[in-house]
Order: sequence, then structure tokens, then C-alpha cells
Amino acid sequence: MIRIKYLLLLIIVLFSSEIAAQTTNIQGKIIAKGDLDRIHIINKTASKFTITNDIGEFTIPTKINDTLIISGVQYVPKEIVITDVIMQTKKVTIHLEDNVNLLDEVVVGKVLTGSLMTDIENSDAKREMNFYDLGIPGYTGPRKTQSERRLYEATTGGGIVPLNPLLNWISGRTKELKAQIAREELSIAIDEAKAKFSKLVFENETYNDMMQNEYFLFCGDDPKFKRLYDLGNDMNTLQFLKDKLEAFKRHLEND
Repeated sequence: MIRIKYLLLLIIVLFSSEIAAQTTNIQGKIIAKGDLDRIHIINKTASKFTITNDIGEFTIPTKINDTLIISGVQYVPKEIVITDVIMQTKKVTIHLEDNVNLLDEVVVGKVLTGSLMTDIENSDAKREMNFYDLGIPGYTGPRKTQSERRLYEATTGGGIVPLNPLLNWISGRTKELKAQIAREELSIAIDEAKAKFSKLVFENETYNDMMQNEYFLFCGDDPKFKRLYDLGNDMNTLQFLKDKLEAFKRHLEND
């Protein structure tokens, strides 16, 4: 009987740990009197961020006990911790108060300003650890694409001396498939970065769609872009894109 109790306790602990490790997209809603568009939502635990739409709605990936920072120029900054209730309902409503600046007020330490890059720096957000940091082999990506399946088939085979991988290596098919997969992955990374970061990168620019596309292709030519994309750190990626924008401007001037 005692063994059964210990077994049940172990199952409960393992189940709770698994739930705590799960990442879920939370649907959020900001309630405030002023403008609800482009309020910054920063998950400082997981180094993720997003901005609200014009009616104050947002979506952000979270886990239990993650800390969200909500910051807007005209609002008092707010922090909330993701609870198991929020994870179960996948929804959170956040009320913000108007920010009334007092002339004689003295602020000590780091503050949130409503400027995304400044708030990210002051939030002490850190990238969460993954397989690659620990040096442990592990697959964290999506299901294999058609090209990836073809590469797998081209590099596997039975027998003492597998002929299929050897023939594909000699013919150059393996190399071609790897290059094709790399091109496809880079294209996906560029498209997702464009969809996620365009508004933030070009908020003070007047580039048309064609120039914006050229800019993201310019970023994709830098090997650092794909490495940052694979790590999934929004903060570092945005800073990289901002820096590349200045390099892109110099590139246009030279042309």
C-alpha cells in the first residue's frame, strides 16, 4: 500500500513538472482608457515579446511562472506572473493605469519608458536555455519537410556497406539536398522575421514593400541572421535587424 502511495506521488510530481515545462500561446487583452495600439508585452523569462493591436489584443508564448512586463508610453508599467489558471484558460486580461508624471519625482534604478528597445534592456530579459546550450543532441523543430525526408532516405540504408548513401554522396545528390534544405530554411526564417519585425524595424522609415523585401534578403545574407533565428531570441534578433538597417542604408548610399 505504501509503495502504491509513493508511486502515485511520483506520477503527480512528474505530471506537474511536465505541465510547468509546457509552452502555450496566451491570448491577452489590455483594458485602458487611452490608445491600445502597440503596447509592449515582454516575456522577460523567455526573451519573447510582442505588441498589441489597435483594440489591445495580443498573443505571446508563455510557461507557468513566466513574468510578463507590460509597457506603454502613457501607462504605468505593470508586471504579471503567469499562473496555472492563466495557462489552463489560455487567456489573461490586464488593466493599465494612466501614467501621470510628477516634476519633483526622483526615479532610482532601471525604469520602463515605453520604448521597446530600452524596455527590453531594462527588463533584464535573458534567453532561455535549450539543447544547443547544453551540448545535448535533441530535436526541437517541426516535422520533417519533403526535402528533409528525401535527404534522410538518401543517407540511410542497410547492409554491411550501405550502397544508397555511398552512391548519393558520390553523385553529389546528398550535397544538393542539403543545399536545398538550407535555402528553404533561410527563406522561411526571412518570411517569419518579416512578418514579426517589419513594423518595429521600419517604424521611422518610409521604405516601400520592395525595399523592405530587399532589406530582409540583405539580412539573410549574413550567417548570423539564421543562427539568431534558430535560437529564437526575439530581443537579440531585433537588435541585429536594427543594426543591419544602418548597414543597409550605407549599402544603398554606396550603390
